Amino acid sequence: MRLRYRFMIPALLAAAAVNGQAPAFHLDNYTIPKGKSGAVIGQVFTPQGPASGVKVAEDTSGLFMIGKKGEVRLKKKKSIGESSAVQYAVTLELGGQQESFIFVKDDFARNKIVAHRGAWKHTEGSQNSITSLREASRLGCEGSEFDVWLSKDGIPVLSHDPHIGGKVVEETNIADLVSIDLKNGDKVPTFEQYLEEGKKQNITRLVLELKPSKTGRGEELAQKCYDLIRQHKSQAWMLYISFDYNICKKIVALDPHAKVAYLNGDKSPAELKADGIWGFDYNWKTIDKDMTIFQQAKKNNVTVNIWTVNDPAQMETYLKAGADFLTTDEPEIALEKSKK
Repeated sequence: MRLRYRFMIPALLAAAAVNGQAPAFHLDNYTIPKGKSGAVIGQVFTPQGPASGVKVAEDTSGLFMIGKKGEVRLKKKKSIGESSAVQYAVTLELGGQQESFIFVKDDFARNKIVAHRGAWKHTEGSQNSITSLREASRLGCEGSEFDVWLSKDGIPVLSHDPHIGGKVVEETNIADLVSIDLKNGDKVPTFEQYLEEGKKQNITRLVLELKPSKTGRGEELAQKCYDLIRQHKSQAWMLYISFDYNICKKIVALDPHAKVAYLNGDKSPAELKADGIWGFDYNWKTIDKDMTIFQQAKKNNVTVNIWTVNDPAQMETYLKAGADFLTTDEPEIALEKSKK
């Protein structure tokens, strides 16, 4: 594991030219509808708003074009189906600047169930592991949540708690963290390794929890994770959550169309909307104090996620009330409830 990590360093350095900043432009969507000729993928945006003058600089598939309103779309008689490739690399150009993206065939689940730290409770895998991510995807969960901190030497790494394997994450170098043994032959994964694994499928979204930093590096964590997402062109897979409101706002500043939800429970849907936050992800105890929050969320067009819902009766209650997502340690049970 140490040797494998050392070989990752040159790739990180090579990406430094695009790191530490927002992209010149981005899209509001990266998934391709199936079976629809000429389907729209997404609109191109700059920090000033919708972009015009965008060109397709590279598209080896020959499937994509820029529409009359500046949107990226499939060509008029082109569509993708069940047997089509899953991913398509495309480079766009605007004002002499280029950005590369991966568009993904949209087979993503729509069952509202997010596996908390992956699916681990009834398997041989550990929380926040590659195994738990694979299991969440195998089950068909809409999302797999995972937790990320910065190591002492500034590498995003997975751990729910501020310490793992007897080591304080933010006070330990990455080489020592990734040597920690988990169950089922797993090691503690870096965020980059988790991204690489997540991109092997197009069923389950990656729900990135950016942990509040005890060393004042929360926004640095957000920037470094965003840089890796951009480097790996994995925007299509990503949802973001955090207890740190400044982290949420940092991600929105980098990408105003990123799907960011706030965890701490102390902001109203109207406040979230005003700050460009996509949704809230509040503990079920907060939700139970005032169930009118569902109506407030709908009025303000923000999404509702609830954590951590493990009781079957509660699952039914929140799904009937209109929850957009349920985060749970019991995805197997929740998936059955979501079918009703």
